[in-house]
Amino acid sequence: MAARKTFSNWLTNKYLLIIRNEENFAEKTTFSFNYARLFLLLAGVGLLLLSLAVYLVTVALEQWLDPRHAQMEANRQVLELSMTIDSLEQEVNNKDIYIENVRRIIAGEEIDQNMESSPESDLQPAELTGSIQPVDSQFRAEFEGSELAEITALPIAVSSNVYELRDVYLFSPLDGIITDGFNPKEDHFGVDIVAPENEPVRSVGDGVVIMSSWTLDGGYILAIQHPGNLISVYKHNSELFKNVGNFVAAGEVVATIGNTGELTSGPHLHLELWHNGNPVNPQEYIAL
Repeated sequence: MAARKTFSNWLTNKYLLIIRNEENFAEKTTFSFNYARLFLLLAGVGLLLLSLAVYLVTVALEQWLDPRHAQMEANRQVLELSMTIDSLEQEVNNKDIYIENVRRIIAGEEIDQNMESSPESDLQPAELTGSIQPVDSQFRAEFEGSELAEITALPIAVSSNVYELRDVYLFSPLDGIITDGFNPKEDHFGVDIVAPENEPVRSVGDGVVIMSSWTLDGGYILAIQHPGNLISVYKHNSELFKNVGNFVAAGEVVATIGNTGELTSGPHLHLELWHNGNPVNPQEYIAL
């Protein structure tokens, strides 16, 4: 009993803590306490610190301490990458189909009926005739308005959101004499320019090559996609200097004038301009 009473007195005895000025011993403040209150205060602070430590370990630091969290995060990233790759593969496949069909349309070939059409398009391939079919015009408009046009588009200053072909300066592809003008009623969707043999053919503007091949009628053909849904086509060349996917600058040499293909009677360049899927007269936009 005496020991218990002594311990109880030790816990409950009050003490006074006085804080004085070191120089003149003037009393600044005082604290009254006993050991029981001090233990309770320390226990509360310790419990608070323990709770905070547990929270940090189990929640805030989980991504560094728990290997399961790192594995779950890695799996999530792998899934996202896999979905992105699948989307890119589908997009590339769609763009390949677009470019191949545009190449066939420009070359005057039939569209492959077995090709998968893009999900973005409801087009049904049709057999080509001498005139431009409505489905072909719709196809060109959808292709040139797709994301590929944005990817291949090079910056040209346009005063408004509506792209005007007349706002763009186009270079003459070569110096020569026009022997046959633009006449869509007779299926002549461009102009024929006669020039000396081996004369270089230059791009009318900045763009990216979307066709570089040989056809029976047009010989060696080069087609360039320009900003604003504009395509320039160069036919009957003797030599092509650019491949599909090459970027070209305005005035850059892309081919040499020639006499290839069946629809030609001498060395000349057949130049076509297609804007928004429709043929336009090059003489209205280029000083030839």
